[in-house]
Amino acid sequence: MTSDSPHASKPLSVVLAGGGTAGHVSPLLAIADAIKEKRPEAAILAVGTPSGLETRLVPAAGYELATIDRVPLPRKPSLDLLKLPGRLRGAVKQAERILDEARADVLVGVGGYVCTPMYLAARRRGTPIVIHEANMKAGLANRVGARFSRHVAVAFAGTRLRGARHVGMPMRRAISGLDRSMAAPAAKASLGLNPDRPALIVTGGSSGALSINRSVAAALPALAAAGIQTLHITGTGKAVLDNDGGLLAADGYRQVEYVDRMEDVYAAADILLARAGAATVSEVAAVGVPAVFVPLPIGNGEQALNAAALVEAGGALMVLDKEFTPEWLKEELIPLVSDRGRLVEMARRSEALGIRNADQRMADLVLEAVAA
Repeated sequence: MTSDSPHASKPLSVVLAGGGTAGHVSPLLAIADAIKEKRPEAAILAVGTPSGLETRLVPAAGYELATIDRVPLPRKPSLDLLKLPGRLRGAVKQAERILDEARADVLVGVGGYVCTPMYLAARRRGTPIVIHEANMKAGLANRVGARFSRHVAVAFAGTRLRGARHVGMPMRRAISGLDRSMAAPAAKASLGLNPDRPALIVTGGSSGALSINRSVAAALPALAAAGIQTLHITGTGKAVLDNDGGLLAADGYRQVEYVDRMEDVYAAADILLARAGAATVSEVAAVGVPAVFVPLPIGNGEQALNAAALVEAGGALMVLDKEFTPEWLKEELIPLVSDRGRLVEMARRSEALGIRNADQRMADLVLEAVAA
């Protein structure tokens, strides 16, 4: 910031908005950490809704959280649609108050319900806006916000958003700085995996994926017969049970509901089987993990779009949810896990597309916006 700035006498004040899911909160926190690294004196305030994951994750990361009312946009005519203007006005007033009290020098938005009122408030206040869009298909809030900003960044090169720069996905340093080969032995030990057997790690994200869980469970005898061990991260409350109602058990199979340290998963996996959320796709590419993506079959198809470039480059495979069957696992996945040379080549191609310093690129963009 220049010395003649009206805010030169106070520390830089950055307000970061976004939330609802880990896919929004994780990049928000990575950006906040990178800003603090470059400007240790900066005051950081995160803004979310009272019901999102940010209520737990933001304070746990050491940052202050303010909340505003959640204003979802109804997709079809309804009573909720009639109430929308009033709700939005109320949320914008809350957002203006937050920006005023923080004496914000800049607003950084990463998407989610909270961002639309924050962008509108920042525009009214003349506060510079910086945007990061995580998905290949930009969300509504960021499409609105991009109209008010010249500092727009995207995780995927193909994302169509006004004035966007391709910076990659901001991620935790424990992941972006991961050396898989160095970390693998300790990671396998911490996850209870045998270092002498190829490891398939399955995850449907924090909420799990029932269709993936069912197909993996049915293919366990074939996986074990091929010498493959499986760590199954089932999702919270989605434990896989046997016919007697107990936890499913099989040779070389272990299930857990959740893993806190995804860097251990990436280091330990010979191959990862997962949904294609933007963060997962970006992290897989950054650290070079061979992957099979089973995109979420509902929504606007954004998960398949997220994974498309990595699949096209040969760093990953993609199979539609309806085609992800026990037979597919036996015919396609088992031969892949057994082909060490192909896995090494997939890892190389994946890492060639990955971006490890997106958090620092975003911090630079924020400082650029403040100085403009």
